[in-house]
Amino acid sequence: MTLSVAIVSHNEEANLGRTLESVKWADEIVVVDSGSTDRTCEIAREYGARVLIEPWRGYVAQKQYAIDLCTKGWVLLLDADEEVSAGLAQEIRTAIADSNAAAGYRLPRKNLFLGRWMRHGGFYPDAKLRLFRRGQGFVTGHDPHDRCELKAEVPQYTRQFTNPVVHYTYPNLALYLNHMNRYSGLGAELAVAKGHRSFSFADIVLRPFLTFIYNYFFRLGFLDGREGLLLHLYHADYVSWKYAKAWELARTRSEASRYKD
Repeated sequence: MTLSVAIVSHNEEANLGRTLESVKWADEIVVVDSGSTDRTCEIAREYGARVLIEPWRGYVAQKQYAIDLCTKGWVLLLDADEEVSAGLAQEIRTAIADSNAAAGYRLPRKNLFLGRWMRHGGFYPDAKLRLFRRGQGFVTGHDPHDRCELKAEVPQYTRQFTNPVVHYTYPNLALYLNHMNRYSGLGAELAVAKGHRSFSFADIVLRPFLTFIYNYFFRLGFLDGREGLLLHLYHADYVSWKYAKAWELARTRSEASRYKD
């Protein structure tokens, strides 16, 4: 069977070459770029990828669009900062050549934070469904937390690979904090849509505190050293920011509506 690799990108020149190098054996690579101003598209074309420019639709819709453009028998969805390890590449090739292949395959992810592999705190194996037959999988979830699922009419039997995809998440704190600030804004939009409108001490203070305690102590995040401490501490901050922003957003919309009336 043949394989398409689908990737969405935006200003990923620091990562994309590594990603494409790890899947250059695939039959087709589709890169959907949302208007990069660096060498992202040039790098993609150097690797023979089919590059399409598409305005940003959101994480879920943009990745689904990339999947829909694939033409081969199997689809592997990757982020632009992920690298398929040599062992995983061999597992993928073996799986898609097997007449008894599962409906879909979950990839364990080796998440790197500030250059350190996060082995605890819920960050490993962090398996994600990313490989499936074309037309049988789709992207769902809520921005920025997208995920892949198999369509209802497809047998829901999946397997998990042993070797990981390496996820180069955040090489420095500035990038991480900027992303958490942006993600908390998106999370606030979703929270408001679900009815979170009041200022909640429980959500803004207690929930982040309990999130940190659970991930850092009960899920052994403390075993990942200083990097683990920073990751879980600032992830708890993200939770607090999300609900504080939800309260502010709801109040702003309420005031705007009142003035309009």
